[in-house]
Amino acid sequence: MISNSNLFIIGNFNFRFRHLLIIGILAISFSISFMIRSQPADYGFELNEFDPFFNYRATQFIVENGIVEYFNWHDDMSWHPEGRDISSNSQVVLHITAASLYQIFGGNSTLYDFTIIFPVVFGSLTAIVLFALVRVIAGTTAGLFACLFYSVSVPVMLRGQIGWFKSEPLGLFFGLLAVYLLLSAISSRNSKISFAKLIGGGIFFALGVSAWGGIQFFVLPLGLFFLALPFLRKDHDFIRWTIPVFIISFLLTGLAFERPGINFVCGLIGFIIVGPTIFLFAYTTIQKLTREGKRLRNGLYIPIGIILSAIALISINCSSTFLRLPSFRYLNAANPFLTTQDPLVDSVAEHATTTLAQSFWFLSILMIFAGIGIWFILKNKDQIPSFSKLRNDMIVFTLIICLAGVYISSAFIRLELFASISVIILSSIGLSVLTSMILINKKIKDKKISNNPRIITRISYFSLIIILLVMPLTIPENGNWVNAIKAPPTILNGGSVFNIATDDWHSAMEWLNKNTPEDAVIASWWDYGYWITTLGERITLADNATVSTLKIQKIAKTLLSPPDEAWEMLQEQDADYFLIFVAGQRIGNDPNELYVLRGGGDESKKQWFMRIAEEPLGKYLHQDGVSGTDLFWQNTLFGKMIPFSVLTYVNLNTNAQSENFQLGFSEVFVKDIKFPNDSDGPLRLVYSSPSFDRTDNGPIIGIFIYEINQDYKPKIEN
Repeated sequence: MISNSNLFIIGNFNFRFRHLLIIGILAISFSISFMIRSQPADYGFELNEFDPFFNYRATQFIVENGIVEYFNWHDDMSWHPEGRDISSNSQVVLHITAASLYQIFGGNSTLYDFTIIFPVVFGSLTAIVLFALVRVIAGTTAGLFACLFYSVSVPVMLRGQIGWFKSEPLGLFFGLLAVYLLLSAISSRNSKISFAKLIGGGIFFALGVSAWGGIQFFVLPLGLFFLALPFLRKDHDFIRWTIPVFIISFLLTGLAFERPGINFVCGLIGFIIVGPTIFLFAYTTIQKLTREGKRLRNGLYIPIGIILSAIALISINCSSTFLRLPSFRYLNAANPFLTTQDPLVDSVAEHATTTLAQSFWFLSILMIFAGIGIWFILKNKDQIPSFSKLRNDMIVFTLIICLAGVYISSAFIRLELFASISVIILSSIGLSVLTSMILINKKIKDKKISNNPRIITRISYFSLIIILLVMPLTIPENGNWVNAIKAPPTILNGGSVFNIATDDWHSAMEWLNKNTPEDAVIASWWDYGYWITTLGERITLADNATVSTLKIQKIAKTLLSPPDEAWEMLQEQDADYFLIFVAGQRIGNDPNELYVLRGGGDESKKQWFMRIAEEPLGKYLHQDGVSGTDLFWQNTLFGKMIPFSVLTYVNLNTNAQSENFQLGFSEVFVKDIKFPNDSDGPLRLVYSSPSFDRTDNGPIIGIFIYEINQDYKPKIEN
């Protein structure tokens, strides 16, 4: 067969055609992933979203000052006046890795450009890591399908596109690499090679957790797998030392960083993986020391006793909390019903609960192949010749990690990438087995499974598979998997609903940098803190690190307070300027310049301000939960800061108008600056971004910066 023909020999290694085919498919997968992830660059070569700007700033600090200074860095530019201890609550490994690679491979590029490309490279390289992982589980064919599926996976690429210098791309790369090294080690027959892989796997697992806290997801499936492993493998002497070596390597590396650090090791999540390791070691040791006649009885008593002890330990911990609990976000991921208990967590778009429609769109045709994969896994292996080499421990691991991935993704849409990885693994297994059954002629118990399938059968099969896989990439025209990745970087549209690219935010940050004192303190909603600190180089009250819920709540209360009371609160917070962001559209040909606001700026977040401030929504919003009441527009600082006033209400379907609010009607605004530059009120508008002055119809990305009048005398009734 051509797949076995030799091409050339290097030493003792015969380079065959199939090796060339594997390299070719891996190169194609990397290239496809790289090209799809790079689409947002069509709008502008920028960092994307909010967190990447802080990560860039932290990486820049390492490049300019060194790693030692980084670990001693207390940032006075954020969370004024307390500041922030960077190394204890940041993605340290992300910053160190990027800074180190930039110093090696950066060449003549700027650090900013390097960090823009960074996530695309690591995100695309993860396709190769996933190939290696699935290859260990189910063979080379399954691994090749997995890397191809990964290269077009929407949930994965949405969180690893160009400019996405956040934690997911590097964290997922390290996490999957660690799992691959672990599974490869326990599948190896060479103890020295296994030992090296286990040490490396533990190190990469700790690096992954430090790079992205979401990698703690792997703790759950690995813990369950360790519990099951003694019942799946007979080589107890081997697994008795391999698993502890992996865990010890992981824990020691983790202790080297403040995050995850000692709190992780001594906490509940650490117990979830350390506990099963202790169980595995104890169970295999006791079984070895027990006489053969009593092994069956002990095989039942030991796990039951340990499981009951673990349940009792966790139950006691619920009241005494001697094992540290993870933060609310991680508890929320394990229990999706906690979402609405914290409005700040609930307000973040990426923390929204995944809907069934979103899951179907994200996974699409892969769900069919995943179902086939599950059917093959649960079916008697003797009936499937091409599947008979898959070991029981790999089958159980696959089921555990896939079920855990699907479950955990139900909490946050951000975690949908774990469901995607799970479905990719199952799909690749299902499709590889199906392909083998079509192409390979085997015998089982003297019965032929296939009788040399005809060429037409093979052509029909591959044509059908290609059609099914290409469909979500091309249909519908404006909503397929490829187009879903193409959106402007957030800094260019402000995170609004408009698919446009403007310089409004860059202009605003440049003005802030050149026209305000270097020690000026800027108040804003926490979303924009990283932009203000990194691009504007000014001090902020709060940013995307959400270090203090109370401080964010205070900003929300300030926005909803009457202007004079809000001025007093801003004095207490030592603020010099207040920045807001309003997104809307200029509509119609009316000389009054009519506007509709609901474009994803602060005007669309006011209901979250109210929930976080613990204010009743009905006090400030009409029945539709969006339109502001007279109290909101006339007696809150935020309502006064929005440079528009309601002119009328319009039913956009019928064009009917009303002077008063009615359900089904939307607010139509006119420009109205309540705190002009020459105002003697509590605030003065000193800057408005360029699109606010546009004379034609279209989107407005309005950034408005108010100077706080330090000489203002509030009139607050006692």
